[in-house]
Amino acid sequence: MNPESVSWLANHLWQSTLFAALAGLLTLTLRNHRARLRHAVWLAASCKFLIPLSALVALGSHIPWRSAPRIAQSSWPVVMEVSQPFTAPVSSPSFAIAPHAAGPLPALLLLIWACGFLGFVCSWWIRWRRIAAVVRAATPVRLEIPIRALSSRTSMEPGVFGAFRPVLLLPAGIFERLAPSQLQAVIAHELCHVRHRDNLIAATHMLVETVFWFHPLVWWIGKRMIQERERACDEEVLRLGAEPRAYAAGILNVCAFCVSSPLACASGVSGSDLKKRIEAIVTNRPARNLDVRGRILLIAAGAAALIAPVAVGMLGAPLVRGQTHAETAPPAFEVASVKPHQDTGRRNRVRSIEPGRITCLDITLRELILMAHGVKPYQLSGPDWIQNNRYDVVATAGKAVSVQEVQRMLAPLLAERFHLVSHRETRDLPVFALVVAKGGPKFKDPGDGGEPSFTQDAGGGLSFKNYSMDNLSDWLTPSVGRPVIDRTSLAGAFSFHANLFNLEKGVPSDDLKTTMVSSDADDTLRGTLQEQLGLKLEPQKAPVEILVIDSADKLPTAN
Repeated sequence: MNPESVSWLANHLWQSTLFAALAGLLTLTLRNHRARLRHAVWLAASCKFLIPLSALVALGSHIPWRSAPRIAQSSWPVVMEVSQPFTAPVSSPSFAIAPHAAGPLPALLLLIWACGFLGFVCSWWIRWRRIAAVVRAATPVRLEIPIRALSSRTSMEPGVFGAFRPVLLLPAGIFERLAPSQLQAVIAHELCHVRHRDNLIAATHMLVETVFWFHPLVWWIGKRMIQERERACDEEVLRLGAEPRAYAAGILNVCAFCVSSPLACASGVSGSDLKKRIEAIVTNRPARNLDVRGRILLIAAGAAALIAPVAVGMLGAPLVRGQTHAETAPPAFEVASVKPHQDTGRRNRVRSIEPGRITCLDITLRELILMAHGVKPYQLSGPDWIQNNRYDVVATAGKAVSVQEVQRMLAPLLAERFHLVSHRETRDLPVFALVVAKGGPKFKDPGDGGEPSFTQDAGGGLSFKNYSMDNLSDWLTPSVGRPVIDRTSLAGAFSFHANLFNLEKGVPSDDLKTTMVSSDADDTLRGTLQEQLGLKLEPQKAPVEILVIDSADKLPTAN
């Protein structure tokens, strides 16, 4: 379990808890209305645990919304803040190294959850098997009801077993214990459970309890659902004409005769607070129905709970990718010449990108791909020839566009002329983690806010200016033969001096094709890094996103 998963789970639990609290407030306002309505509200609170808001937002982000205006994220402050209260805004580069796991605690929590999950699965399974065995051993009973009725020699109370093909299970001898009016009312109660699919609803909440067994609010919701479910059946039985005192006496006689069945797998007649139920049945106080205005408000609230996250995803999409294709796609070059480089024996390598124009002479396809996709050398995987065959590329946009746009325009040009096909995947690669050594860093001067740069003096020393630890990691990567990732937790930019290389060994080059230093030089660099800067390079493995070249033509198509 990585930190992103922990953050996602925390967000989901927070959202579901808030939703359940709002559901509780809503049931208080509906306390004089029908119990079936309150049961539906609690069911919605239960189902929310199975539906993350992030999934609805993601669904909305994939719905085409071509005519929507560009809407700032602050237009939906409440929804977005509730959606992710535990997530700090971070940059999201196209290619990145996954963050390091946050110690053993997440793994330990995952193990504890798995043990609880398996324990509850086994518990439900055992209880279900016991009742299934009772049903198999029961004998049929002829009753004029729409479902099959069975008689069992056990002392279980009358109940409905099964979510899709329910059967009514009655204890043997109940016909002698109950008066006809009492038996008729009890059976009517069980048929109410069948009509409203209460067993299927109970099974859904069992799933919620099994997955989120650690959340006390889930169990509290379950008790409220059982309570409102039984009251709803009581109300319906009385509306159908049952005599209140006979019905109450029938329930009391069932309790005296039977042992309560496990309500997790069968809906019975004696669930919830029995004393309050008997009082409500005897008084037979009619429950209020929602008027037209109340129904409209309740339906609107339920629809808003589902539609609002989807709408956030739809309206938030323009901030990332929601503009029309014409807006997001870079403009094409007006004139572009791509041809194999003719070797004249003279080195005339040119790398020039300026507004509206790119000129690259004697350049490999590998270099062009790195430039077009903004990836680092260790993030590109392809055939060997892409770093050997050389080409001349000269292209103009025909209008003033930024250097960044020119780089974006290069990718579709390569796809068109070289028939280049690629995909991205994540691989576990050896990396170096840049960490703070014992004793802390040995540099304190902050940068002045300018662009990062470094200079080399005659003695081989290097002066770094406005360098963040991420900049330093990128600078070190070509020299140690594997990616370097920042794990220092040092924020901001710094200016410092270090004699990391001797002149004869050279310094890392910004050139796209860099020869790695020897292992001896690598060891020297790592030792000097710790001695002069108080930083260490620790070998690790980490998932790295890679651009894989699936196919490309060696000869570009005609200009």
